[in-house]
Amino acid sequence: MFMRIALTSSIAVLTALAAPVQAADLDDIIYAPELAMTQPVEVGTGWYLRGDLGYSVRSRGAATNYSTFTAGPPAAYFNNAFDSSSLDSDWSGSLGAGYNFTDYLRGDLTFEYTRGSFAGTTSSVGACTGLATGQCASADSQNFDQYGFMANAYVDLGTFAGFTPYVGAGAGVTRVTWNPLSNDQSCVSVVGNVCGAGAAIDSTHSGQESWRFTYALMTGVSYDLSKDLKLDLGYKYSKIKSGGQFSYDTATAAAGATGIQSYDNGFSKHEVRVGLRYSLF
Repeated sequence: MFMRIALTSSIAVLTALAAPVQAADLDDIIYAPELAMTQPVEVGTGWYLRGDLGYSVRSRGAATNYSTFTAGPPAAYFNNAFDSSSLDSDWSGSLGAGYNFTDYLRGDLTFEYTRGSFAGTTSSVGACTGLATGQCASADSQNFDQYGFMANAYVDLGTFAGFTPYVGAGAGVTRVTWNPLSNDQSCVSVVGNVCGAGAAIDSTHSGQESWRFTYALMTGVSYDLSKDLKLDLGYKYSKIKSGGQFSYDTATAAAGATGIQSYDNGFSKHEVRVGLRYSLF
């Protein structure tokens, strides 16, 4: 009996002592200051760099007409057609940076550069200067440079075994710089195709330069070389607005001619392009 009373009393005392400690621990847990939780943040996901080379399978837009001037009186301008005219503009290149907005939509800004040349021929039915017979002819040559900036948007159509077909469109501005035109004249005689002495008159015409609106349409397919690197093969059609090509030579300007002598018809190009896109993050 005594042992039972002693055991019961001991349990009661221990329980009374433990209760405040447990309550204090519970209070600390309930009222402990809330700790800030660290959240992972993605910075820069979707950014990429790109570089492309293009080869033009067709370039059009060479000047087809030019004007001539007579001092008169009265002074007059006459419109004439080139016998032939063509553009040679094979290679182009671009560098840019872009962002993947979703798995299907992306956009980029690119710097574009290309160069090329113009070739034209003319002839007249009249006799050459200083000769009774012969046909006056000329061969014209002129180089140009183009650089500009484009804003492009693309829709990726889904990835299949690493291949992602896409379509896109772009708009921007291009600085077209025409270098001086060289006009090499000759007189082809009706007798033996011999030029008469002093019948050839060569001239140089100042080139024109201007900023022009440009748009482009693209389609192609990219392939995943690795997690961050893609190979891009595509087709691009671009159109640059028409503008001045060359002005009158010094002698004609001194006689009173003003303005631009010839305008190009705007540049249209059909290109095959290959490039790389590298994801930064």
